[in-house]
Amino acid sequence: MIERKFIAQKMKEFQIQEYITQSLENVGHSHTKMVKTPLGEKIIIFASRPGLIVGRKGQNIKQLTKTLKKRFNLENPQIEISEVENPSLDANIVAEKIVDALERFGSEKFKAVGHKIMTEVMRSGALGIEIVVSGKVPSARAKSWRFYSGYLKKCGDIAIIGVRKSNAQAQLKTGIVGIKVSIMPPDIRLPDDIELVEQKEVIVGEVTDKAKEEAPKDEIKKSKPRRSRMRVSKAKLAHNSLKKTSKENESEGTKADE
Repeated sequence: MIERKFIAQKMKEFQIQEYITQSLENVGHSHTKMVKTPLGEKIIIFASRPGLIVGRKGQNIKQLTKTLKKRFNLENPQIEISEVENPSLDANIVAEKIVDALERFGSEKFKAVGHKIMTEVMRSGALGIEIVVSGKVPSARAKSWRFYSGYLKKCGDIAIIGVRKSNAQAQLKTGIVGIKVSIMPPDIRLPDDIELVEQKEVIVGEVTDKAKEEAPKDEIKKSKPRRSRMRVSKAKLAHNSLKKTSKENESEGTKADE
């Protein structure tokens, strides 16, 4: 029974988010977040142009709260709008821009739209971007066109969590055109990023004058440098002495011959 309640709650949240995305078109809507509070449900809407959502004297936001309260049986919905810092790095906003441009200018200028938005995203600091436009563009036969730039992860944990993805649909005269946007943000850290740390040299056995003044006399211990002693066995010493004597004898014999 508890599992059913959780599933029903999540389904309700998803329906609210879907309704908000459908009602807020051409506003630069990114995503919606729901938070439960003691006063009621708090709905946070992330958008690039919050002024259009609020409207004159807050008329649009009041109307939205009334519709959410009636349609989804919410007790006290509180809508909060927060502005997206960099809309060019948000996949949902970029996909909405492409849809708006295609519906306005048609499928003939889809290449210019794709290249323009791709350059905007790369200038804003993205590591990589990929735009896939699939449908009857520009001919009567369906095709898929791909615009890509930079570095983009396609597999692994970073591709699932780090890369921002969005899917959108544009309704044109020829039919529905699908748009898929994938952006790799600059704040993501890849597993092959290595930072080199400089190692500090620590001199053991030497105490500076400042350290002597600051530290008490009992704690300072003068450390003398250790002298390395070579241990040589008796057999080796005897062998070396024999070598010396043999050399001396040879030198004496050569002198006598002369």
